[in-house]
Amino acid sequence: MLSLEEQEAYRRRYSAEHPGWRPASHVYRDRVADHLTPTARVLDLGCGRGGVMEELHPQAGQVVGLDPDLASLREHRAPFLPRVCGRAGALPYPDGAFDLVCCSWVLEHLPDPESALAEVARVLAPGGRFVFLTPNRRHPLLVLNRLLGWTKGRLIDRLYGRTEADTFPTRYRANTSGRIRSLLRAVGLEAVALIPIGDPTYLAFGEALYRLACLLERVTPRPFRVHLVGDARKPIPRPPSPNPPGTAPTRRR
Repeated sequence: MLSLEEQEAYRRRYSAEHPGWRPASHVYRDRVADHLTPTARVLDLGCGRGGVMEELHPQAGQVVGLDPDLASLREHRAPFLPRVCGRAGALPYPDGAFDLVCCSWVLEHLPDPESALAEVARVLAPGGRFVFLTPNRRHPLLVLNRLLGWTKGRLIDRLYGRTEADTFPTRYRANTSGRIRSLLRAVGLEAVALIPIGDPTYLAFGEALYRLACLLERVTPRPFRVHLVGDARKPIPRPPSPNPPGTAPTRRR
């Protein structure tokens, strides 16, 4: 099994060997931070036991976490942050309640991603942002996971020693660039950025496998890279025209 500490060590090594490369989690964190202000209202969707807002919450005006797993909420590492037990498809908040909705490792679990994203769009204020991090189902490791029929994430569990309590069924119904863009358009959100990011350390179970993974990373097409970091925007409605179609322009006197 590959521990988190070992994987992070390989990531530091890979970063030193490939200047400019950054892990997807760092790119995601910086995207979230870019949209924080002292008055920003933030929903950490699928917050689990913690996440990016543990570090960034002082930069926001209000932060709320939501997750369907009550046990995770009770064990949250930032207990001072308000948390609600709920699901993405039925958010218990009014329209326009947030300036930013962020989520990591959530989209791949959604049974009905269009309904969930419609809820995200509903609770975002005009001009608000939706920032997310999710696996790319086109990556070979995820393809293998599906071919083996291990949709509960069992391949990842066995490789990284995760417990049953920390894994949830994966469906990958919103996990390619094309599918995500289509879903965002359907709910009225504009894709600002959708960034594929590679990471060979998922297979770095020793020196030989690390070198092999680096080689595979070089030949993997960009759209197939293992992670997707996205940033979407809720449009600001245009003010109504003073001269609706079919009417004569208003003349000044």
